[in-house]
Amino acid sequence: MSLWEHGLHLFRSAVGVVLPAPMLRRALVLKTDGCPRLVVKDRAFPVRRNLYLVGFGKAVLGMAAVAEEILGDHLIQGVVSVPHGIRACLQQAGMEEMLLKPHSRIQVIEGAKHNLPDREALRAASMIRELAEGLTADDLLLVLISGGGSALLPAPTPPILLEEKEKVTKLLASSGATIQELNTIRKALSLLKGGGLARAAYPAQVLSLILSDVIGNPVDIIASGPTVYSSPSVQGCLQIMTKYNLMSTLPRSVETVLSSSVSDPSGPKDYSHVYNVVIGSNTLALEEAKHQAEDLGYWTLILSAGVCGEVSRVAKLYSQLIQFVCLSTAGLGEGPLRDQVRGDLLKLAAELEIPGLNLVDSLKALQGLESERSVCLLAGGETTVQLQGNGKGGRNQELALQVALELHRAKATGAGYVLGKCEVLFLSGGTDGQDGPTEAAGAFSSQELVDKAAQEGLDVETFLSNNDSYTFFSKFRKGHHLLLTGLTGTNVMDIQAILIRARDR
Repeated sequence: MSLWEHGLHLFRSAVGVVLPAPMLRRALVLKTDGCPRLVVKDRAFPVRRNLYLVGFGKAVLGMAAVAEEILGDHLIQGVVSVPHGIRACLQQAGMEEMLLKPHSRIQVIEGAKHNLPDREALRAASMIRELAEGLTADDLLLVLISGGGSALLPAPTPPILLEEKEKVTKLLASSGATIQELNTIRKALSLLKGGGLARAAYPAQVLSLILSDVIGNPVDIIASGPTVYSSPSVQGCLQIMTKYNLMSTLPRSVETVLSSSVSDPSGPKDYSHVYNVVIGSNTLALEEAKHQAEDLGYWTLILSAGVCGEVSRVAKLYSQLIQFVCLSTAGLGEGPLRDQVRGDLLKLAAELEIPGLNLVDSLKALQGLESERSVCLLAGGETTVQLQGNGKGGRNQELALQVALELHRAKATGAGYVLGKCEVLFLSGGTDGQDGPTEAAGAFSSQELVDKAAQEGLDVETFLSNNDSYTFFSKFRKGHHLLLTGLTGTNVMDIQAILIRARDR
């Protein structure tokens, strides 16, 4: 099998283990012996046809379908907010198990086209809020949350209009704000985020099952924490806006809300009526990919499930890692050249401060490998792109293209000749199957890509300077390097895989 086939297999395996059906069935059990009860981890919730369900996120439709199957007649009513067009996509892909059955008690509303809040998402949020506010102490609210939930649950704090909140979200995202910073601002501008949904449901019991799309799985950040108590400080929000020089461009209504003193919200602060459980994450996906890579004969290492930082910086880190592995694979694990690459790697890693990345131990393990051993490096997380052009693409496609450029540049350095002794594949893909406003999940690249593109009249640096990675990969080799999966029905951030093997194998 080719490296491309191996990479595709690893990505699909990683996504497969975090699909809604296997996750929900592992997490949620209805026991009917004696008093019927819903069991989640170490907690049991008595059920007597008092169950209500709400959900929001890219994976929630499939989660809701399985949940309704498990809950049966105990479920009275539900409302889920899911991405625009997802039902048609899943149906076209033959993924019937992720669709609700006819006569379902759960109402589905599609919105947030291109992962931005819109009128349909606003309507769904209003219905979810109304359902929650109508519950009593005898009721149980099951909340399903996954990536994309923030955009699918917009309930702007008056007098902010939806269009004004959308403008702020776009400004922050295009300025390179982290998901943590984005969600901090979203909480401050929302009625339901930052614990607002749990407050609305009080005094009902709230059971929240969460598919994490955030580094470190912080439940107060995922989908902006609608079931987790949080009170963003005015000062913290203003600091974020100032950091990205956005204060002068804010709508007056947003400035008014952010600048006003925040009164204590009604409802309990201890949130003892809420039980939040993370049932799926990037780490789970990476562990499955590692298992599959080892079955294929690769020596495999998971670097981190928390890769973050600007794409060009992360690409440089991956390029230097590839050079280090190629030196070891070529039997050059000792010497001044190896020491130089190692030093550059450690310096860059210290600057990036990637959570969970222990590069000292990783490099030690890689240095001790037998020569000509096939190597697989895995990582996950979510990088950021600072927009400079008006092209089309996503962070995964841009990362793949930037890695190719870094490897091309490395060929002119002292470590360059060892790159020619190895086959290298770099893959980066979003587990939701959609990278930015494109139909691609990500892309593949290699150290030969830049030269081969030039033969087709395509200049990689020009495309990168315009943030136009999707256009590049669509043209290059007729789109062969695009990672096309279609919507997957799940979302645990991004997966990166580096596959390296000696050319004479």
